[in-house]
Amino acid sequence: MAGKGAAPGTAVLLVTANVGSLFDDPENLQKNWLREFYQVVHTHKPHFMALHCQEFGGKNYEASMSHVDKFVKELLSSDAMKEYNRARVYLDENFKSQEHFTALGSFYFLHESLKNIYQFDFKAKKYKKVTGKEIYSDTLESTPMLEKEKFPQDYFPECKWSRKGFVRTRWCVADCAFDLVNIHLFHDASNLVAWETSPSVYSGIRHKALGYVLDRIIDQRFENVSYFVFGDFNFRLDSKSVVETLCTKATMQTVRAADTNEVVKLIFRESDNDRKVMLQLEKKLFDYFNQEVFRDNNGTALLEFDKELSVFKDRLYELDISFPPSYPYSEDAGQGRRYMNTRCPAWCDRVLMSPSARELILKSESEEKVVTYDHIGPNVCMGDHKPVFLAFRIAPGAGKPHAHVHKCCVVQ
Repeated sequence: MAGKGAAPGTAVLLVTANVGSLFDDPENLQKNWLREFYQVVHTHKPHFMALHCQEFGGKNYEASMSHVDKFVKELLSSDAMKEYNRARVYLDENFKSQEHFTALGSFYFLHESLKNIYQFDFKAKKYKKVTGKEIYSDTLESTPMLEKEKFPQDYFPECKWSRKGFVRTRWCVADCAFDLVNIHLFHDASNLVAWETSPSVYSGIRHKALGYVLDRIIDQRFENVSYFVFGDFNFRLDSKSVVETLCTKATMQTVRAADTNEVVKLIFRESDNDRKVMLQLEKKLFDYFNQEVFRDNNGTALLEFDKELSVFKDRLYELDISFPPSYPYSEDAGQGRRYMNTRCPAWCDRVLMSPSARELILKSESEEKVVTYDHIGPNVCMGDHKPVFLAFRIAPGAGKPHAHVHKCCVVQ
């Protein structure tokens, strides 16, 4: 399948997917999700594929164990994946440890035509050839083929059971060494709090956590290589600016709790037009009267409010976004395009890269379009998040000048 009649080079597919919904309603959602995922694999025919999952196992991992096993087995043995004869699966199943559990799942698939692929052993500090299919779970901390960390509790003290963290692996494909980081950053706990300041307090928490990850993967413990960071960043639109723009001609009514005088609801009404309600805002309600604004032209009019990545403009790059906000979609299996009215739609799910990784991708861009950055299942219910993917090719010889640095070709 991979590479037949295609452009030269090594085809790579990187996918990020918050899959919590799939385990909360597996009967209705998993089949459609897998079908759409396999379609993207078939279209792009990658030699090397990475699938980074967040909230793997859903809200209650212990209750979902059988569904988790079934999902993993399906991915590893399905007809659609039969040409991928090597795989590595890393599942954080240590749900009994609040101190360590991240609910991250990382899948890596290697096509049978791909030769000489190596994975880095962080303990031995050398690359090892990848053979066969292996699954690692429970306590990933003892696995030398990855680095895993959960963010410190004090990063987000109001969320006692937060699972946010990251898992890092390192690979050498076609003489190119690169890190792949599966990441899940902190969410907005309250729409009302997010609306209070610009940027929001939650944006600052995510900024701190992402900075921690970037510092960690370029510290002095290991050789620095290109890196791709993809996962659920929980990046949100600047709430204050969005509300001011959507409700320019509106008047605001504040509703307070009778006992505490705390603000519990904001209602924005048109000044005229019978004072029609435009937006209602509560802790977990963002009910705007016209959802089309988030879908029209893939929501590009709202990209100016997507500001959280700008802090890292010298350290992280992203290709142009041309797909609608990836979250929060309805979890109704019959609704593929509708957003839930719990949060302001936003591009939470992203594939980001280091400056050198960007150069690697740009080298492979020829006259034909070989780089695609898009979402999966635009018209199908994929859960509350649409998966997002980056497909590209590593051009022949792109990594050769650096081959001696990471010694891909001379390890066991």
